[in-house]
Amino acid sequence: MTESVLLELLLPFLGTSLGAGCVFFLKRGMNLLVQRALTGFAAGVMVAASVWSLLVPAMEQAEDMGRWAFLPAVIGFWLGVLFLLVLDRTIPHLHQNSSQPEGPHTRLKRTTMLVLAVTLHNIPEGMAVGVVLAGWMAGNSGITAAGTLALSLGIALQNFPEGAIISMPLRGEGVGKGRAFLYGVLSGIVEPLAAILTMLAAGLILPALPYLLSFAAGAMIYVVVEELIPESSAGEHSNLGTLFFAAGFTIMLALDVALG
Repeated sequence: MTESVLLELLLPFLGTSLGAGCVFFLKRGMNLLVQRALTGFAAGVMVAASVWSLLVPAMEQAEDMGRWAFLPAVIGFWLGVLFLLVLDRTIPHLHQNSSQPEGPHTRLKRTTMLVLAVTLHNIPEGMAVGVVLAGWMAGNSGITAAGTLALSLGIALQNFPEGAIISMPLRGEGVGKGRAFLYGVLSGIVEPLAAILTMLAAGLILPALPYLLSFAAGAMIYVVVEELIPESSAGEHSNLGTLFFAAGFTIMLALDVALG
């Protein structure tokens, strides 16, 4: 049990690290169309994971509330959205293919703010893995071992292109391959840390599990709508990002049903 939990905690981080390693094998920067496709794929995975792995289990666990079973999911969802909104406003960061930083004014380097942007939306992914694992370890009947593996694997899949999306542009900015890889890895290390902290919090207050599940869902949906979808649909050939969004959504859906 301990080994499987450790594996699922580290899988998303491993996906990011492997993707960041692309900087050693690809000579040129990542094509803009490929970036849009991969961003759309990541968005599809995150939306499907938010619905099937987080919001649905949250409402199932609140069934004893009858017609008010949706309440924990709604409250937790909005808390997650507001949490990411606060982080978005208080941490300086720079999105890919953007020249205008967000958050408070800072003298941080452009490369640092690029890494912070990816790190920001890795936090809810780590929280999602952590809260689902906490529910399974607590013996919650609505969360299975296979279901936790499906979520962890799905996030790892979308983290692979995400790692490449951060390391390759950094290389294009003139950063050395080793440093670009390191920055990509560091952007993903927040995931197991966020997962562990969420597991500890859920373990202390198990009745809050439906709220924590939907909190992670709200945080992920905020990232998708605020960042990933605009990036995947910007400019020409925006339908490519949409098609890969659909691909990511259906792959995560299939993983959740087949393994869950």
